[in-house]
Amino acid sequence: MDVMNKIKWMAGVSLIFFIVMVTNIIDRNHFNRLSNSVTTIYEDRIVASDLILEMSRIIHKKHIAVVSNNTSPPENAEAPSYQALNLLVERYDQTKLSDDEQLIFTELQEELKTLERKEKAMEDSSYGELLQSIEKINQHLEALSKIQLQEGRKQVFISDRAIASVNLFTQIEIIFLVIMAVLVQVIILYKPKEVREK
Repeated sequence: MDVMNKIKWMAGVSLIFFIVMVTNIIDRNHFNRLSNSVTTIYEDRIVASDLILEMSRIIHKKHIAVVSNNTSPPENAEAPSYQALNLLVERYDQTKLSDDEQLIFTELQEELKTLERKEKAMEDSSYGELLQSIEKINQHLEALSKIQLQEGRKQVFISDRAIASVNLFTQIEIIFLVIMAVLVQVIILYKPKEVREK
């Protein structure tokens, strides 16, 4: 094999190696985006929705107790419902929050503290004030629940775009590799015609 053929072979193999490496890097980037999107949907949206549901259940029980004019002593901060609420709030705070979500979540935390204070000082608080506080908490929880849907939709859109990009690049890669294989074959097999001397 002469030097020119060796150079052709090396150029062809190097070109294919370069193409495979570049497409691999592009694909890895798209798969990372897809993986992050799926993780975010679960950890920051589905888990957050479950936490909101659990908080809503506890607040609903408090609402029923107030509406039924429960004359039993109000719950204190050590009662299971406040322990559970505080744990749920802490877990929710660990999820990735959007700017709007952070604002509503901060308002929710403040209103939960207000409700706790009002329940501790039941003699000074009327049932109407407790109901008003519970209603605000329910509004915040509902707003947070809607944000979960919006953010989940965004993540699904991101993952759909990543999948579409991967599919497009896969098709382009296949076409490009076929063209390159043909070109490499032409380069390797091409033998210039020798000029005959007359």
